[in-house]
Amino acid sequence: MAQVPVQSIPRDPQLLYWILFPITVVMILTGVLRHYANVLMTTAPKKLELRAIREQRSLLHGINVRSNHHVLSGRSFSTRRDNLSVAYESGAYLKAPENRGQAPPNPITDPNAMDGMMGMMKGNMAMIVPNTLIMSWINAFFSGYVIMKLPFPLTIKFKSMLQAGVATKDMDPRWMSSISWYFLCIFGLQSVFNFLLGNENAASQMAQQMGQMGPQTGQMFAPGQDPDKQFLAEIENLAVVEHYSVLDNVEERLLARKA
Repeated sequence: MAQVPVQSIPRDPQLLYWILFPITVVMILTGVLRHYANVLMTTAPKKLELRAIREQRSLLHGINVRSNHHVLSGRSFSTRRDNLSVAYESGAYLKAPENRGQAPPNPITDPNAMDGMMGMMKGNMAMIVPNTLIMSWINAFFSGYVIMKLPFPLTIKFKSMLQAGVATKDMDPRWMSSISWYFLCIFGLQSVFNFLLGNENAASQMAQQMGQMGPQTGQMFAPGQDPDKQFLAEIENLAVVEHYSVLDNVEERLLARKA
């Protein structure tokens, strides 16, 4: 049975010391600098008014009742649903009930919304500018180098991911280019940053992107949203819940298991 020949490429061992290690060290140092830059640029959150906190927590209360209705008895769930529906419909939990029915304020003129957008812009700049500089540096000095070979077999689908910047068709997919190593460092240094900076760090780009996609801490309503419409929508969500309890017929189920 014929064996597949092993592809061998003569490489200078100094490539590991002059390309792979410098890229890795620069990526780690860039992540550390990004973390401390975000710490310096982050402004202290403004204190919310008591009415604003009540408005947010009351909507969260309705969401929790709807999501965890199975741990409540039928009577307890009905009581909570009725009380919340009456309060939501009357606008008892609104921060400014006198503005009910009016259009929500423009996010551009809202100071809180502007602060949130400025914070997001600062985070994007702290992520885009270092990446652009490092990518230009790698393209200028290390473009076209094949620096290492992975010790395990890979399919041809990994070729485009591991051999970016190397225009070859017959090269084994296990060979990795310098630009591909840069992209792998972007998404693979999370554990290193957690070890150096702790779990709540701003160095990981994936964590930053996920944080920007989700809602801001302590903010239930996005800029431009009408809280009154959110409350009315939650009334409909509570009304269509088909309640069941995990304790329904628990005695029969317990006796059937012991039998």
